[in-house]
Amino acid sequence: MTEKNPDKGYIALLGWSLNAIDALDRFDRRYVVVAPKWAEEYATKHDIPYIKWDFERLNDTSLDIAERLKEEGVDVAIPLFEETVEWAGAINAVLMKNPRLHGQAMLFRDKALMKRRAQLGGIRVGIFEEAHDRSDVIRFLKRVNQTLLKLDGDPNDPIHLKAFDKAGCLGHRVIRTPDEVDNIPEEEFPVLMESHLDGWEFAVEAWIHKGKIRFLNISEYVTLGYSVFVPATPELESWRPLITKEIEKLIKTFDIEFGFVHPEYFVTSDGTLYFGEVAYRPPGFKVFELLERAYGFNAYQGLVLAFDPKATDEEIDAFFPQPVVDARGYAGCFGVYPRLRVVSRLQIPEETEDHEYFDFHELTPPVEETVTKRTAFGTHWGLVYFFGDNPHKLRDLLKHQEDLDFYV
Repeated sequence: MTEKNPDKGYIALLGWSLNAIDALDRFDRRYVVVAPKWAEEYATKHDIPYIKWDFERLNDTSLDIAERLKEEGVDVAIPLFEETVEWAGAINAVLMKNPRLHGQAMLFRDKALMKRRAQLGGIRVGIFEEAHDRSDVIRFLKRVNQTLLKLDGDPNDPIHLKAFDKAGCLGHRVIRTPDEVDNIPEEEFPVLMESHLDGWEFAVEAWIHKGKIRFLNISEYVTLGYSVFVPATPELESWRPLITKEIEKLIKTFDIEFGFVHPEYFVTSDGTLYFGEVAYRPPGFKVFELLERAYGFNAYQGLVLAFDPKATDEEIDAFFPQPVVDARGYAGCFGVYPRLRVVSRLQIPEETEDHEYFDFHELTPPVEETVTKRTAFGTHWGLVYFFGDNPHKLRDLLKHQEDLDFYV
């Protein structure tokens, strides 16, 4: 364990992530992990500073955790997962005596509010609405296609349905016909509906301190929900000046003084940038780990610096590398989902394992033989990692993995 500096910020991590804990163990800040009861045994056994808290229950005692962390001397709470973003906002409102932080966290959690706030800030978004039942979805689908001047017999432009407050692809559906609306379970409502945006979809990771961007990464999606790599290809990186301006607009619109944002955008062929959504927590698909592989810096430690009110400009400047030019190569990962309905074993394809860019995998043998039908975008069964010096070669390799069977 690295020696802790009492003059620097004392950090509370909200949520359980071994990679984040390991990173903070090797960093010079004091920290405490706030996590559910199931983490207690592991934390005790491995001497991890830990406070038990149930994030499921918002009730009269919710303020207790903020008061407890305040008494402990904690300076800031960092959300590691979507479910803890609102908690971090509420806790930081108390720790920093700034009630606005809780309202800000609500904007990051509710996708409809988020889109409205973005629109108010002059950020381009597609058409969106809330749906409370299936008839709302059918009405929206018809209205969007009427607006696009579709004629009878023309194929419909799709619409997207997203859960209000879930992370990433969870609850994301693409609807093209009224018949598909019948497949939406009642319990998924209410949902956010959006028009489809044609364009190159990508994500951004931005570390912010004192209202300024301290490091900005562009993550290139090969196929949404399947694969991503960092840094992006030179073609996508060519939009960096425009993307940086958009992130600055986002910081101003959402009043962000510190922390980390993970927005998604679409760029059209004429260079118009559309805002998809923004999260105030680390991205999925192990992008932090990919950044460490590509650049050598630990993104969780960078997260602490961005959140810590006691971090200095000099410390932050010395910590972050220069985007793209300081990268040692390109790191990507592919989320495996079985293509067969019945599987009995894990079998890494030879062409994957023998490829010079193959790094390692986190796949485990199947627990059940029958593969449940993938609803919406579903959840992958594990990740396969690659690293190499040519972004186009890596992109094509990640795309090719979609045609291979890892479970047979």
